[in-house]
This record gives sequence, C-alpha cells and structure tokens, in this order.
Amino acid sequence: MEIKRIGVLTSGGDCPGLNTAVRAVVKSAINNYEYDIIGFRDGYRGLVENRFRRIELSDVSGILDKGGTILGTTNRYNPFSVPFDKDGTKTLRDMSERIRENLAMHSIDCLVVIGGDTTIRYASMLCEKGIPVVAIPKAIENDIYGTEMSFGFMTAVNTATQAIDKLHSTAEAHHRVMVLEVMGRVSGWVALESGIAGGADVILIPEIHYDIQKVARAILQRRNAGKGFSIIVAAEGARPVGSVVKSIEDTRGDFTYQGGTSNLLAKELESLTSIETRITVLGYLQRGGDPSAYDRILSTRFGAAAVKMIHNGEVNRMVCMDQHTIKSIPLHETAGRIRVVPPGSEITEIARDMGVSFGD
Repeated sequence: MEIKRIGVLTSGGDCPGLNTAVRAVVKSAINNYEYDIIGFRDGYRGLVENRFRRIELSDVSGILDKGGTILGTTNRYNPFSVPFDKDGTKTLRDMSERIRENLAMHSIDCLVVIGGDTTIRYASMLCEKGIPVVAIPKAIENDIYGTEMSFGFMTAVNTATQAIDKLHSTAEAHHRVMVLEVMGRVSGWVALESGIAGGADVILIPEIHYDIQKVARAILQRRNAGKGFSIIVAAEGARPVGSVVKSIEDTRGDFTYQGGTSNLLAKELESLTSIETRITVLGYLQRGGDPSAYDRILSTRFGAAAVKMIHNGEVNRMVCMDQHTIKSIPLHETAGRIRVVPPGSEITEIARDMGVSFGD
C-alpha cells in the first residue's frame, strides 16, 4: 500500500513527552517520506467528531521540551460506547464506523495513536474493524504490557524522587513519619524506583500486599536504632493483606481502582507507633512539567520508529522497547494486559538488600 497521508492523535492522561512524540512523528514523516499529517484534537473524541488540523513542520517547532500536548487529550471517552440522548433515553453507540468514514474523508492511510493501556486497547479494537493503526506507548506508571519502558515514566520517577529528597529534611526536623503517595493503581513501578532512588524506608506497592503491623515494626525498629523519622512511598493502589479490591467499568470503560490507602495507612501507623504521620499526595504533579532528557530521547525514538513501521507496511502493531532496543509487538498481544512488578524481581530484592521494608 502506498502511503501518502497519516493521522495522529494523543489520548488518555497527559504526561511529559507527548509533544516530543508528536514532533518526532511529524518530522520523520515529512522529512523522510513527504507524508501529509492530519492531527485529531482531544484523542478519540476528535476522531469521532472530525475535529482535526493539518500539521506542518512549523507547528512542531519549539515543542521538544514542552509538557502537555498540542493536540489535546481526554481520558473520558470510549469511541465504542459513546453516550447519546434519544427521546430522553440515554443510549450508547459504537462510533467505529464513523471513525472509518472520517479517516476515509481525509484519505488517511494509517493512524498513529499515542497513549496508555486503555488507548492501546481501543486501537486494537479499531484494527479488528479493518483500520490500520500503529500505537506508541506512554504511561506514567510504566504499566503497558510488551514494552520494558514507556515514555513519561522516568520524568515521573524524577519528580517523585525530588519530593522524597525534600520530605527527608522536614521529616527529620519534626521526627515524623512521612507518607508520599504516588501514581500506580495496579502497578508499583513509580513507587519502587523513586523509593529506591530517594532512600525510602518503606515502599508499598499493589503487587505486594502489606501487613500494617510489619510496617509499624519497621518504623519502630528505626526509632530504636536512633532514627526518629521514616519515609514511606506508597503507590495509590497499595493495599493491606486481606483487603478486597473492587473494580468497576466506569463511563470510559476503564479499569478503576476504588480508593487509595494513604489516609487509612497514616491513621493506623500513628495509632500503632505514636509517631506523628503526615501525607503528601503528588497526584497531577507527576504528569506536569517538562520531559526529562531520557523521555525526550525515548519518545523521539518511538515516534520515528512508528513512521518507519508505517513506511514498511508494519501496521496494527505497537512500538516497544526490548532490552534497550526499539522493536514492535502486535497490538492484540498487548491490549488488555498490564505490566506489573514481579514480587521476586531483581529490583525488589535490591531494595530489600538496602533495608527497605515492603510490609510483608
């Protein structure tokens, strides 16, 4: 198939590196293959509603180091289940045929989708409808199955590590336990790596259920050893042993973890240890700001690789990293799966060697 025009969109939660990836797609496509580029606004919503813009080289000038995305994004839109009001009754419609019509209207030969696990799952579903797609993985949580690294992750780890560094001084001054809650509903990579980098004393992740008594014991052992403060890094999806986690399908059709454990954790620890405990929730600070040098390089590599794949006819695949080499994986192999921290992995064992408690 001769390629003349490709489409591109960013979808899901924003993260550092999205603009860099868009820039790489546009520059590689125009400079190397003279493709036309059509960008769709606000993710799949723009694709369904046909909100678009033609993108030229001048449009991506100066965005390499900028956070956010010039195309906009949304993480609350499922193109296969779009709500409509019909005679006062709410109905849900599959708009994939509308997507096909809009792509045909613009003579788009292949669509580049930049997003996380839900975005990639929808991309795989579009492939099943006969729409050629190449996906680029981004994820703060680094939880996309099939790639050892997604862009946005290392910037989030840097942000969390800086927060831990700052919490150390105030924790020591006030002899407190400081709990830092970071992103990670079902995957604890941010908590694990930032915790190691920042010298946390306790790291709590979804993959290893914690015993609050053992967490308290680790804190009291530090106090008995002359350390009057402790730093705990907790993924938002960390939970105690025996807890029941409920998941729901919300209006986006996403898996959603119901609840975080930081507030309950802090209250229980203060009761068990009699040490003042304070919480800091990083939240959207992990999504904002300029991408790190690592993420700029990775998103550039991903973007250029995606265009080369299209040129070579390698569609319906996701760009990925395998042993630091850029490769690709069929979309159906990654869609609907999550990359989690193996409890007995080398990195968790290194953390234990450093004296970190996982509360297990």
